[in-house]
Amino acid sequence: MNERKVSLQDLCKHLETQGFDCQIEGNPATMIDAVDTLEDAGSGNISFLANPKYRQHLETTAASAVIVGHDDTAPAHLALIRCADPYAAISAAIVWIHGYRRHPQWGRHERATIDPTATIGANANIGPYVDIAAGVTLGANAVVYPGCYIGANATIGDDVILYPNVTIYAESRLGDRVTLHSGTVVGEDGLAYAPVAARWSKIPAIGHVVIEDDVEIGANCSINNATVGETRIGKGTKFSDGIVIGHGVSIGENCIFVAQSGVAGSTKIGNNVQMAGGVLVSGHLRIGDNVTLGGRSVVWSNIESGQNYLGNPAQNSFSYRKKLAAVNRLPDMRQKLLNLEREVAGLRKRLAELG
Repeated sequence: MNERKVSLQDLCKHLETQGFDCQIEGNPATMIDAVDTLEDAGSGNISFLANPKYRQHLETTAASAVIVGHDDTAPAHLALIRCADPYAAISAAIVWIHGYRRHPQWGRHERATIDPTATIGANANIGPYVDIAAGVTLGANAVVYPGCYIGANATIGDDVILYPNVTIYAESRLGDRVTLHSGTVVGEDGLAYAPVAARWSKIPAIGHVVIEDDVEIGANCSINNATVGETRIGKGTKFSDGIVIGHGVSIGENCIFVAQSGVAGSTKIGNNVQMAGGVLVSGHLRIGDNVTLGGRSVVWSNIESGQNYLGNPAQNSFSYRKKLAAVNRLPDMRQKLLNLEREVAGLRKRLAELG
């Protein structure tokens, strides 16, 4: 990281250049040298309030300044930057104050193995024990950390970052500004077997994986090769850690998938889909655009665009929550039913005595 020290006024001006409408309350000369949480911030730090559940920490924070919404109240001693979207504003502040991770500079390390038929772009930064196979194209300004393997005829765009021990199988295609974190595997064979004579016969994966521009994939993810055709991850999509994408899956643009989710083979997912942690999606399904899947949902059927689903099996979130609320009332309902049964039994006994 490349931290800088700035005044609150300078930070506000920078945020305005990024499209934020900011107003300062308090001393504009307050100096800021880091961003931290409300609980952990100290003198010289700036923090933010984006979630109401942390509002009480405004009273006790040691931060020198806080980014808040236009209608938020805060103690008089705190310097403030007010804007409509504190979370987005603090994100821009982090980039400006701290910058992005600075990579070691290896050039082409002498312990890297690069096939002479590989094409390496200008300013590529290739660490030790990297293995680049025949016919690979690696774009300009690529950063390849130690232990990475890039298989034959793979094509990798400009400004790509491959963190340690990333494996890219042959024929895979990565666009520009793709980031793959440690341990991720792109292009491994998917689960493709045919039952033949009571045994599983392997079907060769003759397709390839396409990862479009501006995709970021977390640590220890697996993107399976297509048996035929392609597995595709659309532009701007972001994955957390431990995500598995089956063979022949197509994922649209600007999706975001949280850790430990998985999508089975040949499923097609639209644009702007949000998938919370631990979601499982069965194979050969269609999920439309702008769909949100709540944590631990299990999807067994197609979902139309614009839906918010939750549960196992996944269903409309509003309906699911109503059912869940009813289930939570079952103990009370059971007790009421038992009481009614006793009351009815008592009435029947009295009627029998009168009869």
